Amino acid sequence: MSTFSEKTASAKSGAKKFFRRLLFIILLVFIAVMLFFYYGVYSSGVRAGVVLKVSNKGAIFKTYEGQLDLLSFGAVKSDNQLSQTFEFSIEKDNTKLIEQLEEVALSGERVRLRYDEKYVVLPWRGDTKYFVTEVERAENEKAPVKGNQGTSFPE
Repeated sequence: MSTFSEKTASAKSGAKKFFRRLLFIILLVFIAVMLFFYYGVYSSGVRAGVVLKVSNKGAIFKTYEGQLDLLSFGAVKSDNQLSQTFEFSIEKDNTKLIEQLEEVALSGERVRLRYDEKYVVLPWRGDTKYFVTEVERAENEKAPVKGNQGTSFPE
């Protein structure tokens, strides 16, 4: 027959083994969820307009962010001008894409941006769920100037 101290020692080692396994399973599930959030793509799409800005910002995590003017010219029923812009992020290791976006932002060209929408915003990746993957430039097409179109100034 075993003594009381042997039974309690056996129960303690069984409990330790159970909690170690439970902690390991929780860790594996956490890693799987984070990998899904990091690499998973909810949707892909295209937006067209003029790139207004490309910036590198952040206090702790420096990320590349941009803004695209959709040039809807009042097609959106809103008094808010911000509803006509598209905020996006850029992977920081994609320097060629960053250079292209900076170039079209300076030239004022109308472009199409292909993007992937992620499931969640991760602060070290960007401020938005939308990540630009490609820039398609229009052939010699400048964006129309907002304001008095078709009117001439007196000389």
